[in-house]
Amino acid sequence: MAAQGKTGLVVTAHPGDFVWRAGGAIALHARKGYRMKIVCLSFGERGESQFAWKRAGATLDEVKRGRRDEAERAADVLGAEIEFFDAGDYPLRPTAEMFERMVDIYRETNPAFVLTHALEDPYNFDHPAAAQFAQETRIIAQAMGHKPQANYTYNAPPVFLFEPHQTEMCNFKPNVILNIDEVWDTKRKAFEVLAAQKHLWEYYTRVGLQRGMQGGRNAGVPMTYGEAYQRLFPTVASELA
Repeated sequence: MAAQGKTGLVVTAHPGDFVWRAGGAIALHARKGYRMKIVCLSFGERGESQFAWKRAGATLDEVKRGRRDEAERAADVLGAEIEFFDAGDYPLRPTAEMFERMVDIYRETNPAFVLTHALEDPYNFDHPAAAQFAQETRIIAQAMGHKPQANYTYNAPPVFLFEPHQTEMCNFKPNVILNIDEVWDTKRKAFEVLAAQKHLWEYYTRVGLQRGMQGGRNAGVPMTYGEAYQRLFPTVASELA
């Protein structure tokens, strides 16, 4: 495959986030031959596991184990690998050790692109915290004086912010719509792994249809399902056609 040897990196606050918002991009690029790596900063054990907590006698450790299992199986469905940081959620608090590990991941994978959360979200402060973490470590990784090493090859990658739950409240302005028709069935299958958040399955199906309609209108090509992204840095081009 043409993309063999390339990596895409996803930095997400909670297990469900990478499925609802970027599952199509993950599956699509995995199919193209990219190594897709997800860094999941928490298990979403406190605020992102509503159905898990409705079970009588549920404990924090049990919920964490269940969400980890769901996230691992969802990542497998999408064709990705996943690494957990266990930074907690509600609130999300990455440690200094996690910061350094994230820097190392950037340098080890030298990703072709990064997917992460929108920079604002008044409904969920974990999401912009994860975006801040992804951005800061991306920048620090390119500082040659930070943990100097031989054979330095890292280049700070382009960043695409995936769609938040309520775009109009998050100052999210999509300028990329990704056609995910060929992997929609895979994304939907990953939805159905996430039993702890099954109330969101149909919501994000509708989001996919809405973005597909918008993508088709903008491209002039029929399209059913899409994912919206906001590219954070400029595209550099030699022509505009």
